[in-house]
Amino acid sequence: MIRLEARVQHSTLWRYSSPLLAVLLTLITGYLLFASLGQSPSDALYTFFIAPVADWYGVSELLVKTIPILLCAYGLALCFRASVWNIGAEGQLLMGGVAASTVATMFVHSDSAWAMPLTLLAGIAGGVGWAGLAALMKLRLNTNEILVTIMMNYIALNILLWAVHGPLKDPDGFNFPESALFGDSTLLPVLFADTRLHLGLVFCAIAMALSWLFISKSFLGFQTQVLGQDPSAAKMAGFNQTKLVTLVLLICGALAGLAGAGEVAGPIGQLVPQISPGYGYAAIIVAFLGRLHPVGITLAGLLMGLIYMGGEMAQIELGLPNAITGIFQGLMLFYLLSCDVLIRYRVRWTQPTTNSAKSATSAEFKTDAKAEFPHLSQSQPKGQTSAPAREQ
Repeated sequence: MIRLEARVQHSTLWRYSSPLLAVLLTLITGYLLFASLGQSPSDALYTFFIAPVADWYGVSELLVKTIPILLCAYGLALCFRASVWNIGAEGQLLMGGVAASTVATMFVHSDSAWAMPLTLLAGIAGGVGWAGLAALMKLRLNTNEILVTIMMNYIALNILLWAVHGPLKDPDGFNFPESALFGDSTLLPVLFADTRLHLGLVFCAIAMALSWLFISKSFLGFQTQVLGQDPSAAKMAGFNQTKLVTLVLLICGALAGLAGAGEVAGPIGQLVPQISPGYGYAAIIVAFLGRLHPVGITLAGLLMGLIYMGGEMAQIELGLPNAITGIFQGLMLFYLLSCDVLIRYRVRWTQPTTNSAKSATSAEFKTDAKAEFPHLSQSQPKGQTSAPAREQ
């Protein structure tokens, strides 16, 4: 019989091993999935995970895919460390893209040096404003941030659709729901020739370094962790919960908004309805897979970017549906949550008790009871009590 036994202390070994086990189980399940679809599992896994990065251009595309995921994940990690369950990075990214596009379309025919900085600042402001609404409702109206941020994602998506069908729609775009192409002055510079790898990679590296400093070296980071682990202790220590919750939400909104601005001013170059295939949601998986640590998040983000690229390659080379990407993401999250049980519990194998063993145990108990309490085994006439009872 298998049973779970609570650990006295959480297992550090399983804390860092469970993400690796989750990835391994995802690959094994993917192998079986490809076989069930009539594909050669080894060839399909090669197409999914190796072929997309077989050359330098593929590696650069992997980094392009990973940039918005990492920016969102770094911010989400701060929220989750404070036990602020922000699920709204997707909406904050979309609002950042809309705000950045609003400014960028004003500089379509301009060569101003302020065009790109203002575009990025507008994206950051859009994400901060959207996250600020969630913080306001949580702190002033005592709403559940999970429900609020999820619903705000759909509101942000509809604002994006309204923008590309309305005020930001390109009048010369043959009625397609998209903005005008941004001017060169608003586009992020490309880092390497013949690639789409842009300045967002530098922003990503800076965000990783700053998030590590915030978590490991700052007093605010310490306060954030105390708030997440024991809110009552944080209150007794005099930490300002309102300030900390607002801070982590606004930082996450700023990074997600920057990710949205980087997408529209980077590889896309205009505002379109599909500026994000779900980067904000994928960043949640990445944050937990990376154990809320910037280095782990970076590695997990690269893996998630590879899954996005592998899904596209599988559609082209193997004719598989687009849903294959979501399947791999879901499998990884499922196995991660399942393996995380081993952090708090250990598996125990116990021998089931048979009927004969139960009978022997019962007989042994009765024998011991008679030897210890002999007066209980003697039959007493009705209405009489035993000698020890009379003495009492």
